[in-house]
Amino acid sequence: MLNAFNESDLEIVVQGWFQDLRYETLYGPENAPSEAGAERASFHDVLLAGRLREAIDRLNPQIPAAAREDAFRRIAVPDRPTLIANNRAFHQRLRDGVEVEYRRPDGSIAGDHCRVVDFENPENNDWLALNQFTVIEGQHNRRADVVVFVNGLPLGVLELKNPAGEEATVQAAYKQLQTYKEQIPSLFAYNEVLVASDGLEARIGSLTAGQEWFKPWRTIEGENEAPHASLELEVLIRGVFEKGRFLQLLQHFVVFEDDTDSDRIVKILAGYHQFHAVQKAVEATVEASRPEGDKRCGVVWHTQGSGKSFSMLFFAGQIVVHPAMENPTLVCLTDRNDLDDQLFGQFARCSELLRQNPVQAESVVHLRELLKVASGGIVFTTIQKFLPDEKGERVPMVSDRHNIVVIADEAHRSQYDMIDGLARNMRDALPNAAFIGFTGTPIEKHDANTRAVFGDYVSIYDIERAVRDKATVPIYYESRIARLSLNDEALPAIDDEFEEITEGEEVERVEKVKTKWAAIEALVGEPHRIAVIAKDLVDHFERRYESMEGKAMVVCMSRRICVDLYNELVKLRPGWHDEDDEKGVLKIVMTGSASDEVSWQQHIRNKPRRRALARRFKDPGDSFRIVIVRDMWLTGFDAPCLHTMYVDKPMRGHGLMQAIARVNRVFRDKPGGLVVDYLGLADQLKHALATYTESGGSGSPCVDVAKAIAAMQEKYEVCCGIMYGLDWSLWTTGKGSERLALLPAAMEHVLEQEDGKARFSAAVRDVSRAFALCAASEEAKAVRDDIAFFQAVRAGLVKPVGSRKTDDQIDAAVKQLVSKAVSADDEVIDVFSAAGLKKPDISILSDEFLAEVQGLKHKNVAAELLRRLLQDEIKAQSKRNVVLGRKFSEMLKRSLLAYQNRAIATHEIIEELLNLAKEIRDAHKRGDELGLPDDELAFYDALAQNQSAIDVMGIDELKVIAAELVTNVRKSVSIDWTLRESARAKIRVMVRRILNKHGYPPDLRAEAVKLVLEQAEALCAGWVG
Repeated sequence: MLNAFNESDLEIVVQGWFQDLRYETLYGPENAPSEAGAERASFHDVLLAGRLREAIDRLNPQIPAAAREDAFRRIAVPDRPTLIANNRAFHQRLRDGVEVEYRRPDGSIAGDHCRVVDFENPENNDWLALNQFTVIEGQHNRRADVVVFVNGLPLGVLELKNPAGEEATVQAAYKQLQTYKEQIPSLFAYNEVLVASDGLEARIGSLTAGQEWFKPWRTIEGENEAPHASLELEVLIRGVFEKGRFLQLLQHFVVFEDDTDSDRIVKILAGYHQFHAVQKAVEATVEASRPEGDKRCGVVWHTQGSGKSFSMLFFAGQIVVHPAMENPTLVCLTDRNDLDDQLFGQFARCSELLRQNPVQAESVVHLRELLKVASGGIVFTTIQKFLPDEKGERVPMVSDRHNIVVIADEAHRSQYDMIDGLARNMRDALPNAAFIGFTGTPIEKHDANTRAVFGDYVSIYDIERAVRDKATVPIYYESRIARLSLNDEALPAIDDEFEEITEGEEVERVEKVKTKWAAIEALVGEPHRIAVIAKDLVDHFERRYESMEGKAMVVCMSRRICVDLYNELVKLRPGWHDEDDEKGVLKIVMTGSASDEVSWQQHIRNKPRRRALARRFKDPGDSFRIVIVRDMWLTGFDAPCLHTMYVDKPMRGHGLMQAIARVNRVFRDKPGGLVVDYLGLADQLKHALATYTESGGSGSPCVDVAKAIAAMQEKYEVCCGIMYGLDWSLWTTGKGSERLALLPAAMEHVLEQEDGKARFSAAVRDVSRAFALCAASEEAKAVRDDIAFFQAVRAGLVKPVGSRKTDDQIDAAVKQLVSKAVSADDEVIDVFSAAGLKKPDISILSDEFLAEVQGLKHKNVAAELLRRLLQDEIKAQSKRNVVLGRKFSEMLKRSLLAYQNRAIATHEIIEELLNLAKEIRDAHKRGDELGLPDDELAFYDALAQNQSAIDVMGIDELKVIAAELVTNVRKSVSIDWTLRESARAKIRVMVRRILNKHGYPPDLRAEAVKLVLEQAEALCAGWVG
């Protein structure tokens, strides 16, 4: 046998890394209840109570013992109705201390906080990494691979999979953690971080994070990424669990958000880019805020969609408690009311981290009142509220404190002008305030105003890194102008005046730019043009939706054009319209008033109605799939399921970059977002890329869809190459039965080739992802049916025999390509029916069924079928009879290895597998022949493993010993006996005595005892149950 690297070896390596970080490390079974080193009374306990009590006493000597014990009880006994509610309550106590009351000597009542962790002095805490930590809750007995304890609190859980195992993936580790959450929730009431790893890849996430939000951690010290050759798991452990960093992460970078759309509580853990950026920003702010500081804290540029709002929140949460800032006042600044509402809402939903409720300024007067406080407060306002009392006057000074910090969202707008703009008004009102900017797009090189106010970049997280980390998905660009013969040369140049005309200002500003506006609006809104676009949009979206479920946003130049386009779309698809806000596929979201045209009124909604539509649009399961906007929802609006944006509006610079970023949000297996251009934005995108590169960003804001087409064609050729020599033309022309019959022949063709199954599976996955990005192109249309065929073949090859679902990624991003006759959905494709067989009861491998398999025309398919059947049957067998399961497993491995190495031919492997199937079937009958029930047969096989034992003892004597072992072992086992070394030792002694009593050969006893204990472990779940 090869000495393969396994999960236990990985645990030892991980424990070594924790030792390097000066953690104590222990082996769980030696620390288990009833062992000499036990720290828990039972397996139901998840806290190490002694360590927690000792820490509480050490950290709070000034608090009376009774109050300290009360704090311990509050931690030890969670009292909320749900896991996430308990976790939230615990996190607050971990961060701020446990509230306690006690009587002073004079009889008065004192209130205090009892600390459970020392955040200031990491070494003043107890640090432990414990592997194979078993928890029993209800009927569930689960063992976590590594649990990280701080002061006896299980704050981190690491699930590790065998790096050498084919199915042992990061996804499998994530799913295991979700199972643990359901079955042993008591362990997770205290959890702060979850780690899933297969030894090579490693991901970190929060208690509520979906799989797509488990992210890599790429740094150890500071913002510099670890070398690419580094092991991800080692980087994550050294980067996250270093004592000082881990405590900072827990104290300042964990937040709970009340999701008003779903009434769920979401726990958010900062990514590595947010963690390090905020640390640098806080240092810069403390320095800039000193009396001698220059008041410019810098700019944090984190690409759109990578969590900028949360970075601002984490920054605010840390700066408000920083001792050097002396309870500062924060002014959160935007330049539009809708952005102010969105950012305020984000902070308000996460106010626990801020330790106070933010306040929104309602007017210029209200803003001045809010800023006149002596200290503290988090104030939200638009920059326009920094206005003088009279036009032409200077804004009066409101406060000259040094500990005021202005946090500007999108710190690159034209308003930040120090000479005669609104930034000067802010400086007049707050002469000693420090300014920090957060932006999702880079500052242009010639933008001296922004640098004058904020300074240079303190942190950059660009598109290349965001896409690599899967913090965002790439954006693809497709121009439809040439295809529709739209004349974009006649369009006037787009300039700042157009950029600044927002929806609510159309009427007021139209006089100023009347001629230019009228010219472009008339051209863009010409009825024939709108009709052409409507038809193309319907065709394009329906093809795109067919390949990838999701939503679309259409951006128009004016409200009139929005309404006209809506009407044209509804002409083509009447079922998309519904007057009820709660129904319908298509809606317009825009502002307006009673004075607007009558035909517009059905589309004009107040804030609550628009909010309700936003909830519908964000819900991936809702039928509201296409929204038409003018400029609502183009900034600060997150709908991760949005995957396509149709642009028919002049845009440039930051506005363009922010708008297209609506489609770059991570969502399930979305491979990318798509921007479809109807107006000619290529030059503006080139300019944006130039600005981006000049600013030091890597990666491209937009990738031409031609690259996706090229990738699809390349992978399509790979698939065709593997299928070379096979005629699958009936897939598009034949009847359902003829199409179904193609599948076994195609599977046979793939399996005949060296490593064919793995190569074909990977190629189909890649071509499917690329197809989803360009499904509406003519090139995709030309190969659509072939890709459907490839997917059907792949589904047959990877489909498991039982009811277990395949990996979530098997048909990533592709949904309905295969016809009704044969669906690509892995639950529908059935390899047995495709091969012309009835699905067997695998526990009854009858001669008739085996003969049918042997007679199959496609021998490689027959071999593949037999392999799957036997693997499942051997797995089931091993749960009852370890010896037989191991024996059959070894036989199967040897046969398959010879086949894979081409040492035996296909007909020979089929013969070997058929013989093995018969042996497995006959093994079921041995109990009847020997007169032994299954349990006794399992012990008999352990004793009769060695032929010399049968020769010396005889079959009848071994049967007597087996019966006695079952009776005695069954009496002795308890639900947790396998976890307690003392209990195992007691049963080991009992087995030895029985063997000794019956004269079992001494030289064979050690191996027999070992096998008997293994059999007992396999059987005991059924006994105890």
